[in-house]
Amino acid sequence: MSPTNPSDPARAAGRRNKVVAIVCGAVFLGMVGAAYAAVPIYKAFCQFTGFNGATRRAQTGADKVIDQTLLVRFDTNIRDLPWTFVAEQTSQTVKIGQTGLAYFKVTNNGPTALTGHAVYNVTPDQAGAYFQKLECFCFTDQTIPAGKTIEFPVVYFVDPKFANDSDTKNKSEVTLSYTFYPAVPAKTDAKTTEALQAPKAASALGGSARSGL
Repeated sequence: MSPTNPSDPARAAGRRNKVVAIVCGAVFLGMVGAAYAAVPIYKAFCQFTGFNGATRRAQTGADKVIDQTLLVRFDTNIRDLPWTFVAEQTSQTVKIGQTGLAYFKVTNNGPTALTGHAVYNVTPDQAGAYFQKLECFCFTDQTIPAGKTIEFPVVYFVDPKFANDSDTKNKSEVTLSYTFYPAVPAKTDAKTTEALQAPKAASALGGSARSGL
């Protein structure tokens, strides 16, 4: 019978501790990664499904227009930016399935160019799954030069399925709400500033030039 090595239990315990430490470290890193991923994943989920009143991005318009009309109200808000943000129309009446066009105006009252990002939602929440956008300033960050005003279009429609859903078919109006928050600070050099302040071509819709068209 071989003599017992008093160091074996200590070595075995050390190996177990290392394994536990590695597992705990992997779990911790996984949790941190999940936390960072949760926000964009949640945002993408909301925008894809319309959950929590998030509108959806569409590639084409509705395949039909029905006679039922809907009053669409527009709401604008600013958080931590020296901007003035207004909807050029307080509301529009559109047929369900009809493509609507609304304009919003943003003025940078600050001394430097600033970049903001607009988040949005629709109330009532159930309407978010059917309120879809073809064009919107909220799809990307927007940089506004100091003292400048830019006009943005929003092209939207309400999916005809809105009229068949038991949660929405009796709704006569919805509100599209935007809030601009600061985004990553704009990196503006002389060329960028010159490009931002250069006059734009006339809009195909007529009138003054408008961003995003």
